[in-house]
Amino acid sequence: MRTPRIKISPAEGEAFYHCISRTINGERILADTDKEVLRRQIHTTADYCGVQIITYAILSNHFHILVAVPPTSTPTDAELLRRYHVMYPKPNPYQTANIEFIEEQMETTPDAPEVAAWRRRQLALMGDVSQFMKLLKQRFSIYFNKNHNRYGHLWSERFKSVLIEGRSGSVNYKSGHALETVAAYIDLNPVRAGLATDPKDYRFCGYAEAVAGNTALRTGLSRVAGDRLNDWRGTHANYRELLFGKGSVPKGNAASLTPEQLDEVIRTHGKLPLHVLLRCRLRYLTDGAVLGSESFVQKQIAIYRARNNLRRASVPRPFPTITDWFDASASALATLRAPRKAPASTP
Repeated sequence: MRTPRIKISPAEGEAFYHCISRTINGERILADTDKEVLRRQIHTTADYCGVQIITYAILSNHFHILVAVPPTSTPTDAELLRRYHVMYPKPNPYQTANIEFIEEQMETTPDAPEVAAWRRRQLALMGDVSQFMKLLKQRFSIYFNKNHNRYGHLWSERFKSVLIEGRSGSVNYKSGHALETVAAYIDLNPVRAGLATDPKDYRFCGYAEAVAGNTALRTGLSRVAGDRLNDWRGTHANYRELLFGKGSVPKGNAASLTPEQLDEVIRTHGKLPLHVLLRCRLRYLTDGAVLGSESFVQKQIAIYRARNNLRRASVPRPFPTITDWFDASASALATLRAPRKAPASTP
């Protein structure tokens, strides 16, 4: 039986998730042309589902996405139709006839049963991280199998998701640690994998696409950096400093920091600069289930236990202190689960 996924209800407010999915057996089968299709599908599916992509990274055998799911809202019929046409720009004859009928009914009889049923089907796929990831993986699997003369499963398992505490309040609010850490971790994936020496040079990551001019991703990274002034120069400077930091360790040195060493540092509550943490296999960011301040994690534990009638109590696990990056007055990070003991796979 699958463990219920930890999520914040859209009725409770905005939620951020770090999602990861790997190819079957971890096979490195995604060529650049496939990554480009997946990149476009990420944006298309996000638009349809009404979620925001903060950043992402696509590698040859897996991808990461940091996504924001907004509070509950009901799109207008015009917005539902716009999203539908974004998702299906080249409908088949059946889809064409069906949507033309729906559009006619909306104009003449908006309360018709057929229109109401169509609305329910569309809304059921929106505003939910699970539906977003399901649609994205299904659509890409259809493309990949068709274009590579294969069949069967493409993805190895249920996607992982970690609920991330977001930034709230004013620009100087101290709650953005988890969001910043995960965003930088994702955008540094191609650097850790040896695919680029600077993430701006790797086409298939959110940071590079933002630098290239994508407005939506610039907005997402502005949220990570805590900027609300629509100043991309300031946002870029802040986020780039976050990515590299002062005295960033060379890639060769970073490779010597193994997951086992990191586990030991975490166990002893040692301190490491953020750029060192992010250049190794930081499994707290993929296996932690919930990441944020201790109070945020404790609240999500209580909600999860009540929702699923669980008696066994869990407590937040401390995250390594990162004093080189965050104000000492800010609350420390915590997570729900400790990293799995299995050897880490490719970054």
